[in-house]
Amino acid sequence: MDELQNLKDRMEQERPTPWEDLPDIALYMDQLISYMSRQLIRFGDGPALTPAMVNNYIKDGLVPRAEGKRYGPAHLGYLTAVVALKQVLTVRDIGALMGAGRALEKTIPEQYAYFLDALDHALTGTAQAINPEAEESDLAKMALDFAVRSYANQLACQRILHILQPQEEKKRKKE
Repeated sequence: MDELQNLKDRMEQERPTPWEDLPDIALYMDQLISYMSRQLIRFGDGPALTPAMVNNYIKDGLVPRAEGKRYGPAHLGYLTAVVALKQVLTVRDIGALMGAGRALEKTIPEQYAYFLDALDHALTGTAQAINPEAEESDLAKMALDFAVRSYANQLACQRILHILQPQEEKKRKKE
């Protein structure tokens, strides 16, 4: 089935830009939005990111403030992670996860590289589970398998974030 092969190919090949290849010049909001539309695999017409979303992520502390209305590699890195994670996590949970990452005292490029590695591993694993030769009668089973795996991963993620959040709250109270 061509559509399944296309999905498999995209999941095997398309990845966000590595840190060292992110633009080293500051981008204005419209350039940022345009750049971000190419960072993650998307299906459908709606925008992955809008200026209002960027501003809300900044207000929520997920992304650093712009430097004179200009956005650099750190903004692109954070936004790539936020846009991907927003598909499955709440803003609060993303904040807890990012806070835990910052607590490890890793640089932004190191955190971004870890995110890209985790995303690569997940996309590759999922792509391997796609059978492009599947008959139409097998599609529901394949979709169910992915849905159940998502459910199990979501359960584990939520529980781990629940464990992390009290630690994050204690750190904030000390500050």
